[in-house]
Amino acid sequence: MGAANSVFECAFMKTAHAHIKKKATRWRRILNVAKNGGKARRFRSFFRLSVRYFAALVGFALLGYLVVRAGPAVVWKELQEVGWGVALIIALGGFSQLIKTCAWRQAFMCDIGGLSWSRSFVGQLISDGFGQLGVAGKVIGEGMRISLLRRMVPLSNALSAGAIDGALHSFTAVLVIVSGVAATLLVAQLPSTWRAYAVLIVAVLILAVIVAATALRNRWHLIGHAIRAIGRLPRLQTWISGKQPIIDSAEDTLLNFCNEAPGAFCATLIFNLLWHVLAILEVYIILRFMGARIAVGGAFIVEALTKVINLAGALNPGNFGTYEGGNMLIAKIFGVTGTAGLTLALCRRVRTVFWAAVGGVCMMAIKRTDSAQVKDTDDGFEGGVVLHSTGTEPVTK
Repeated sequence: MGAANSVFECAFMKTAHAHIKKKATRWRRILNVAKNGGKARRFRSFFRLSVRYFAALVGFALLGYLVVRAGPAVVWKELQEVGWGVALIIALGGFSQLIKTCAWRQAFMCDIGGLSWSRSFVGQLISDGFGQLGVAGKVIGEGMRISLLRRMVPLSNALSAGAIDGALHSFTAVLVIVSGVAATLLVAQLPSTWRAYAVLIVAVLILAVIVAATALRNRWHLIGHAIRAIGRLPRLQTWISGKQPIIDSAEDTLLNFCNEAPGAFCATLIFNLLWHVLAILEVYIILRFMGARIAVGGAFIVEALTKVINLAGALNPGNFGTYEGGNMLIAKIFGVTGTAGLTLALCRRVRTVFWAAVGGVCMMAIKRTDSAQVKDTDDGFEGGVVLHSTGTEPVTK
């Protein structure tokens, strides 16, 4: 008992010391902000936020302009031609999210027996929904997905699984882009300027794949070194230094994944490839419902060029306007009307919004359930006693 009390006292003292130290650090931070010009920093933050909102408003304005220019009546007629195909696309989108969930679960290097499929699926929906909002949205979405894991999976393993799944998803996406752009150069009559840009994109992506494969084979810690270089900046040094061990652990798991779990590596790769196949099928179904005579190979090229549009519009929150405009240009390359390309983009946008909304509703339900469970647990530990439903008297701890 004496030893146990000593341990509790030591733990309490360490906790109190850490709390005092954290509080002091917070006050020092506040004083430094005031001394170095807190108003200037707040102005810069406000300026960056204003730029993001302005970019989103410009995107919405561009989307409205494209709809007006194409003719709202014509767009509505195209949507009516798709008809019940929208429900088919939504169902296909749900199956795609399930496939992506399978890929993510295969990327874990720890036991996930306590992580339910329903929670995993909701986490994927949330991550994908926020990921539509650009780079910042992807970061927020991944954080929301990890928050659903809570104590079921260690943080380092959750980060590693996200990194592994994201890396393999990006790798397979690059393969689709390179193949699609190369096919476009062979079958489409493009202006010389566009052809030069296409060759440049293919060259850069192939170089990126070579560097990634070499780093994986030679176990180069490219991410860790890059984060350390960024951490040398005065404003980011404190924030990054606390997260560097977790980042290094996640990258170690990423580099070891192929050798330690080749079966899971192949499964994750195959599931991500299947996700892209379903995206190609989605393009094919929508265009066929609109009466466009396009082969599966043409749908493959359209999807590959759409990924290029997504890459170019990553800095535009939600990719509003640029995504729809890009689809109109891609459609015209294959002799399809721009209105059909706009309708294709809108149908895919409806599918994205639907499943993002489903994920949001399910996440609120899960959070409410988790809060109720925590409250029930806290109610069982009142006044330093453990309450048993089968007993008549409380038993002291």
